Amino acid sequence: MELMVVLVLIGIMTAMIIPELKGTYEDALLRSTGRELANACGLAYSRAVTVQQPHRVRLDRLTHHYAIEKRYPDAHGAGFTPVRDLPGGEGTLDARISIAFHRPGAEVAASADSSSPPSTQIEASVSDGDEGLLFYPDGTAEAREIELQDRAGFRLTLRIHPTTGRVQIKELERQ
Repeated sequence: MELMVVLVLIGIMTAMIIPELKGTYEDALLRSTGRELANACGLAYSRAVTVQQPHRVRLDRLTHHYAIEKRYPDAHGAGFTPVRDLPGGEGTLDARISIAFHRPGAEVAASADSSSPPSTQIEASVSDGDEGLLFYPDGTAEAREIELQDRAGFRLTLRIHPTTGRVQIKELERQ
């Protein structure tokens, strides 16, 4: 009889804990994806400043593949080509995480360093599923926000500061 009571108590405790663990796993997956994107942005920033050439992190929202690309001049102005010799310069994010890009309001764009070239001058055309985050040789970046959301409703936003080029990860309210 005592064994039956213990088994019932274990079953009840397990039923209460398992839903909480699922949220914890989803949250950990989201945070891991956010850190991976932040690391890629840090690599692109460092590379742009080091080689004195604009770089971008291109992210295909359909395939969840990201790659760091460098600018090269071509007959039509400027284009980008993948950087192959950079460890961590490309990868694939978990497909269970949805990705959305946002441009901050005018007050954030106005605080950008005026010496950085306008993004329309450098940015190459990208396909519908692609988005790019530009980093300039003077240490500035294009002001962008990336919102990540998992299936359980947990959300993070990665904010790229236009003056410093640094990435800040903020947790948003669960939807």
